[in-house]
Amino acid sequence: MSWSGAGAAYAESYAGLCAGTGERLRELAGPADGRTLLDVGAGDGRLAAAWSDAGWRVTASEPEPSMRAAAARQHPTLSLIADALPHLQLPDAAFDTVVANFVLNHLDDPRAGAVELRRVSRGMTLATTWTTSPSSLWSDVTARAGLAPAPGGRLPADKDFERTVSGFDRMLRDAGWNPAVTEFTWTWRPTPAALWRSVVGGVAGAGAFYRTLSDADRARFRTAFDAVVDERREGDALPHTQTAAIAADHQG
Repeated sequence: MSWSGAGAAYAESYAGLCAGTGERLRELAGPADGRTLLDVGAGDGRLAAAWSDAGWRVTASEPEPSMRAAAARQHPTLSLIADALPHLQLPDAAFDTVVANFVLNHLDDPRAGAVELRRVSRGMTLATTWTTSPSSLWSDVTARAGLAPAPGGRLPADKDFERTVSGFDRMLRDAGWNPAVTEFTWTWRPTPAALWRSVVGGVAGAGAFYRTLSDADRARFRTAFDAVVDERREGDALPHTQTAAIAADHQG
């Protein structure tokens, strides 16, 4: 899945959803006490900035240029690097804590990415993945519009993992972790306008799908979106209840 050029649209939309795990991740990591932290796949930088605000000495690693640009605009004091999994240009045990929030699920080889996260950590390593797909809304809109859904993007069987707490646990153990994995649920309340910006801005699978549509099919897609919004909105928001698996591994 390409995120090329989607930084601004992501910052205005799904970055808010992904930030829903931030407080729980910080609880698992414990007090900052001036410790160092690497946020891998930092996106628009909002979680990295929250770690920094909590007292951590943070480096945010984000390979996609428009994401780094969004992070630099919103958090100009944030230390940004362009490294990407599965090969970080960093020494072994370089950080007290390493976090990858909804990153491993986007890799061609999640286990290789998990190995690399643990390599650069000398203490806690934290990672998350979806157990309830955040794209279910767009599947409903696509069906309502009478459009053929985009082909699935599943990994080959030897690289994939089951998107459950137990499946995430098994994948990470294959990568050498000894994790505690729990499930976490929260409600995100975006505006319909923010969700629509994500699509026209090319965010994730729905945005990539929208870019392939003709003008006529885009109009059908928008009409279906408006109908779904009318059915599901609560005031100015369209609530999304989401569930993720959170893994914490402590070395030493």
